[in-house]
Amino acid sequence: MRIAAVEAWKVDVPLSRPYTIAFKTFTAVEMLAVRITGEDGSYGLGSATPEPAVTGESFADCQAALAAEATRWLEGRDSGALPVLCHELEVRSPAAPAARAALDMALHDLWAKALGRPLVDLLGRAHAELPTSITIGIKGIAETVEEAAEYVGRGFRVLKIKLGHSLGEDLERLRAVRRRFPEVTIRTDANQGYGLEDLRRYLADVRALGIEFTEQPVPVAATPRLRELDPAERRRLAADEALLGPRDALALADDPPCGIFNIKLMKCGGIRPALRIAAIAETAGLELMWGCMDESVVSIAAALHAAFASPATRYLDLDGSFDLGRDFASGGFALAGGVLRTLDRPGLGVELS
Repeated sequence: MRIAAVEAWKVDVPLSRPYTIAFKTFTAVEMLAVRITGEDGSYGLGSATPEPAVTGESFADCQAALAAEATRWLEGRDSGALPVLCHELEVRSPAAPAARAALDMALHDLWAKALGRPLVDLLGRAHAELPTSITIGIKGIAETVEEAAEYVGRGFRVLKIKLGHSLGEDLERLRAVRRRFPEVTIRTDANQGYGLEDLRRYLADVRALGIEFTEQPVPVAATPRLRELDPAERRRLAADEALLGPRDALALADDPPCGIFNIKLMKCGGIRPALRIAAIAETAGLELMWGCMDESVVSIAAALHAAFASPATRYLDLDGSFDLGRDFASGGFALAGGVLRTLDRPGLGVELS
């Protein structure tokens, strides 16, 4: 089927619950929605949420890469030639991964809809369902415990707690949550907030707390120094900001400083490059976590379909749409008791609201 039109438009979304991480406080999110329409009138959806602090791609950069003149080359192309089109995206917009991700997922959605199957089943399903974590930003001890109680009451059994402002306060917050909820799984994310010596102290102090793993504890430039840690400690660390695309995955898979790769579609440029990272991780014997920014249900669904197509997937952190004040699309996945499943609908299972 030939592509008839490509459209992109800005969507401003307030967050129902603002939050703070090591380097920023978020109160709202700017998105770009994408629709690729086939000659039969069917369409595929995509969504972009660029994060300059992670990938260097500004919202203006993303918007320019999705402007009509920048995407006109897709018009008239065969939507079934998915590998060729996704490769061309990388060549044409190498510095705009979120824009590429939006077009990549819209192309995948349209392709799978044309075949009448959920995308994950066409990619090769390896998982039917997995629990997702839900994130608590940096805040006071009482507020952290209160928010944890709310999420546990809603059925979530995996909490991700943001760290990185103060090691002492971070440890007190973790101890308070563990005392209140001895049964929940706790994982953490320092967003590059620690130095190596702080990390050593952190790892020693949290051994008794049963922390599942910690994401990107040190600055990207210090990631190679994680190889100085004990191998058992390294296995419980996840590369996030240090892992943008397949080339980073190749470098990190050689004597891995971390035992877990955190894949985000906004970092790597979409489903196709994400699955290349997943294949590298699987070959190297590393585990996969699939994460997100503040994102539409469209891009969360796209990440979920990709995650369920990789045997190396162990963890989900796909909560990016939960606190959106509104969304331009609906559907995408089912959530029950903190567990995510894809929908039995063609493509990504999403539609415009």
